[in-house]
Amino acid sequence: MKKIFISTIAIISWLTLTAGDDFCGMTNKAFKPGEVITYNVFYAVAGIYVNAGTATFSLTEEKVNNIPAYHVVGEGRTNSGYDWIFKVRDRYESYFDTSNLQPLKFIRNVDEGGYKKVENVTFNQQTNTAITNEGVFKLPNCVQDVLSSVYYARNIDFNKYKPGDKIPFSMFLDNEVYDLYIRYLGRETIKTRYGKFHAIKFKPLLVKGTIFEGGEKMTVWVTDDPNHFPVRIESPIAVGSIKVDMMGYRNNRYPVSSLISFR
Repeated sequence: MKKIFISTIAIISWLTLTAGDDFCGMTNKAFKPGEVITYNVFYAVAGIYVNAGTATFSLTEEKVNNIPAYHVVGEGRTNSGYDWIFKVRDRYESYFDTSNLQPLKFIRNVDEGGYKKVENVTFNQQTNTAITNEGVFKLPNCVQDVLSSVYYARNIDFNKYKPGDKIPFSMFLDNEVYDLYIRYLGRETIKTRYGKFHAIKFKPLLVKGTIFEGGEKMTVWVTDDPNHFPVRIESPIAVGSIKVDMMGYRNNRYPVSSLISFR
């Protein structure tokens, strides 16, 4: 189960589009301060899923150096019954400009089975640089961090794409810029542990790591309504597989009209 919760928070962050795309400098039309979304993380070996932990994403509005900013906090933790196997207490934070959704500050504080790491990143939009614990790094235009990308991507108009289209994005993580993409797969109805939804489906290109294989192995479903928040994520991992289901939401900007029925 190592790094499942880093991945839970990270994989919900799918996409930021590169300079030159119509989406660079996108304005927010999908969410509002006060929104809270919660997820359950299920882990499976031999096809049997067990509830291993939770993840929560909360959004407020603050200021960073007098710049109005959205402040997102993503927290992941194992359930108490699984702490003896591999205890996880992770907290990710992102501050991003309310005017163009570009990141201003990113904080990662993780505690995973005794491994602890604290990372602070400050983004400079004028110089296209990131200052981290390990130095200054040059960035492309419109790069995002792990969390800001979630909220940036929620404003994409998927009506502009057809199934099979690739949408490129750039993400800064662990002092590196990753040029990735998601492959849009279209619309379908998905049944989750919360209920049945009209959903938008896609596969993100993943970087190979300790848990996830590289390539298009993961599948993500988001609400097919103006909120565009994830309702299910599925992926094989090194041993077994995981499933992440949305289990609660409040203070959304719009009614969740994609919800067909509760389970």
